[in-house]
Amino acid sequence: MMSSSPKYLVYSLMFILFIICKNAHSAFIPLFSKKDVKVELVTSKGKIVILLHSKTIKHRDNFIKLINNGFYDGVLFHRVINGFMAQAGDPNSKNPDFKGDLGNQSEGKTISAEFYKEYYHKKGALAAARMGDQVNPLKESSGSQFYLVQGQVYSLAQLQQIELKINSQKERALVGTFFNDPVNSKYLQRLEYCKQNNFQDSINILVNEIKPLVMADQPIFKFSDKAIQDYSTVGGTPFLDGGYTVFGLVVEGLDVIDEICSSPTSSGDRPKEDVVIISSRILNKIKCLKRLKKY
Repeated sequence: MMSSSPKYLVYSLMFILFIICKNAHSAFIPLFSKKDVKVELVTSKGKIVILLHSKTIKHRDNFIKLINNGFYDGVLFHRVINGFMAQAGDPNSKNPDFKGDLGNQSEGKTISAEFYKEYYHKKGALAAARMGDQVNPLKESSGSQFYLVQGQVYSLAQLQQIELKINSQKERALVGTFFNDPVNSKYLQRLEYCKQNNFQDSINILVNEIKPLVMADQPIFKFSDKAIQDYSTVGGTPFLDGGYTVFGLVVEGLDVIDEICSSPTSSGDRPKEDVVIISSRILNKIKCLKRLKKY
């Protein structure tokens, strides 16, 4: 007969916890605690302090890991566009003998997109670069490349037009996904027949028939009141919202972003005079959490 002693109950609970942990290897577990983390980038144009957002855990932890490993020390801002952004993080930019185009390589694996409405592309936003939608429909982020937003100020009318464009792009992407789904092959056959016979009106009728199907459960994109206020005062790049993961915000050094973005450039938007991240570090102490072992 099994004992019901407290000691036995403790052992039973320990065994249950072990089984749970063993089968939890597929879940993402934060590497660091949720407290706000500030990082410092000392560049050849000045110092930038960035607050990493707590909700974008995967991007935050990856950025901290790269900083702790010294990856960004010596990395160049290889692409800068005045009125837009400054991009860095290509490992090849650390090699002075590299003669190819920068922007094609990253350190580590891609990171799943982390979109939150409260994190948007206002001036000073830290966001992850990525490959385009045609080869990256899930919008996964580069393992190391990022950009700092400079942007520009937008009127309310311009923001409303951007909302319409973002929703239209989303609609087109969903319609394309619908046609490519084997379950909807009869619709694709109709589309191909109309194209072969140049029945443009019939194509429009077919697409308009599909739109309500793909958009039925989809939220309509709209800027928050706070985002509208920021975009119409400090500025940013609102047309990138919902397409690229924003995972931090510059809290010191907005003027340094302006300095970097105003650098004279050559082909590929590369600064004629190298703009380098001299050093990077974590400014506040953070508690490291243990990950569960993968079995």
